[in-house]
Formats: sequence, structure tokens, C-alpha cells
Amino acid sequence: MCCKGFLKVMMFIFNGSIFLAGAAILGVGVWVKVDSGSLLDVLNNLQNASSQLSQLANVSYLLIAVGAVLVVIGFLGCCGAVKESKCMLLTFFSIVLIIFIIEVAGAVVLFVFQGLADQLFRDVQDEVRKSLQREYGNEGSLTTIFNTTMEKFQCCGIQNYTDFDNSPFNKENGGLYPETCCNKTVTLGDCNLSEAEQSTVDNCLNKLVQLIEENALIIAAVALGIAALEIAAMVVSMVLYCQVGSKD
Repeated sequence: MCCKGFLKVMMFIFNGSIFLAGAAILGVGVWVKVDSGSLLDVLNNLQNASSQLSQLANVSYLLIAVGAVLVVIGFLGCCGAVKESKCMLLTFFSIVLIIFIIEVAGAVVLFVFQGLADQLFRDVQDEVRKSLQREYGNEGSLTTIFNTTMEKFQCCGIQNYTDFDNSPFNKENGGLYPETCCNKTVTLGDCNLSEAEQSTVDNCLNKLVQLIEENALIIAAVALGIAALEIAAMVVSMVLYCQVGSKD
């Protein structure tokens, strides 16, 4: 009985945390959907040029779906443990098992079809470059986001300074480029074509890849931790399920 009580408390705490996290993600998803001034605006501008990006523009729906699933899982886990409901515990186990299988399958697909993922990444890269040439310099979220990114990582564009050729910024400023596209130790004046060519400023794509590589170990550890928690949750739910059955 003592062990059973301990498992019930652990299930309640664990699934209570999942419930709160799900509620927070659900709230963020609703906020992103409602807020027209968010990153969603940029993605909506890009989706006209590429069908793949139309899915990214619906990121709010993904957040809402994930949040709703977590809320349901947390609710089933908490109530199933407290009320000792075999139906809820079995449903909780089934949902977590399905999610675990999907995660494993997704990891296998990404590993096997890495070339397809690379092609999709290049397609997205090309569409972002076209959007920069079409929109950068106008008052909008695209300009703000790229200015912030380039200043933070001291990078220039997706590929290089030519991403801004014929952009509104380039045209309105007589052929100039963003200041981050020129090396400040080399550039003496404005960041024009000559100065940009002489500068050795890395592109933001390489900076992003470098950031991911530097944190790859942390990402892998988090993924393994989530998998371990899912397995532990399934084991505990089945133990409680069996104990409830033996009690009857």
C-alpha cells in the first residue's frame, strides 16, 4: 500500500506538471493565432512563394494541438491515479505509447531520409532569400526580425550580402547594404558593394547551424530525458493498473 501511495503521488505530480505545461503551450498557440504582429506575418508572406512554407505559417495550430494533447494526458494521468480508474490509466498508457512510437519513427525517418530534409531546407532558404529581396527595407516584421538576428549574431543574410540586391533597402539607399554585411574593422564608410565584397562576414545560416551543432549534446540529452520520462510514465501507469485490478 505504501508503494502504491508513493506511485500515486508521483503520477499526480508528474502529470500535474504535464497539464500545466500543456495549458501554457495551448495559451501560446492561441496568442500566436490571434496576434497579427508576430512571426506568423513573415511566414504568411513567404507561403505565397512555396507550398512547403504554408505549413510553417500554421505553427499556431501545431502549438494548440500539442498543448491540447498534453492537457488531456495530464488530466488522464492525474485523475487515473487519484481515482484509481483502470480506464483512465489504460488510456493514458495508450496515448503515451503512441506518442513514443511516433517519436521513434520520426527519428528513424529523419535519419534515413536526411537528403530529403536537406532539399526542403534548401527550398526554404531560397524562398527566404527571395523574400529579403522583395520585402527587406519595408516597415514590417521581416525587416525587424532580420535586423535583430544579424545584429545579435554579427552575420549577413541567408547566403551573403547579395541577398539584399534590389531590395527596397538597397534601392532607397543608393545601393547600400545593411551595416552588419561589412566588417567594421575594414569598412571606413558606408556599407556599399565594394566594402561588402571585401568584408568576410559569415551568413546567418552558418551561424544558425553552428548554434545547433554547439547545442547538439544538450538537445540529445533533452530528447533522451523525455524518452526516459515517457517510459517511466508508462511503467508506473501499468503498475498502478495492475494493482487496481488485483484489488478488485
